[in-house]
Amino acid sequence: MPFSLASPAHHELIIKKSRFIACVEPVTGREQAQLRVAQLKAQHPDAAHVCWALLAGGQSAANDDGEPGGTAGRPMLDVLRHQDLQGVLATVVRYFGGIKLGAGGLARAYTDAVAQALLAAEKIPVVKRIHLACSVPYALEGLVRREVELALAELLEVEHGSVVTLRFALPQPQAPHLMQRLGDSGRGQLVWLDADNAAHA
Repeated sequence: MPFSLASPAHHELIIKKSRFIACVEPVTGREQAQLRVAQLKAQHPDAAHVCWALLAGGQSAANDDGEPGGTAGRPMLDVLRHQDLQGVLATVVRYFGGIKLGAGGLARAYTDAVAQALLAAEKIPVVKRIHLACSVPYALEGLVRREVELALAELLEVEHGSVVTLRFALPQPQAPHLMQRLGDSGRGQLVWLDADNAAHA
């Protein structure tokens, strides 16, 4: 089972006078990751490099930010992969101390900085969420709302037209049980919609 992080965690290393400031944090995807990297560059205008690695399914990426190819972003990404993480951004801000570390030294420094930050991070299991949508007569809206609330699902949207359309999200393992309960109590008047197409219905 993949894990994400509950909150950002930091660690700082000093190797041969170079400072490596690492942060690991949960992100939703590449857009949020790039915004975060831009923030770090603005916060550390004198840093030599702001290297990063993102592990987020098809949006995964790694960036050496001017360090020799393969000495920063890729080793950082490998650390995230070995920890079975998903939706996590690792960044390392480097202030150059005047002494070159060589390719091997750089790769070790970036790997260690991220690994140490992860030791301080709280990992949480990634539970896949599923989106559901249904339509019911007005008389059943209250019943559906109560069942959705009891299941601890998140009510995303309610539309009032000729019928009431409700869209909600919940952890995938709980979906079959809620669908069964709503189907039983809907007295044949509840219609399930394809959540992906519901917006176009």
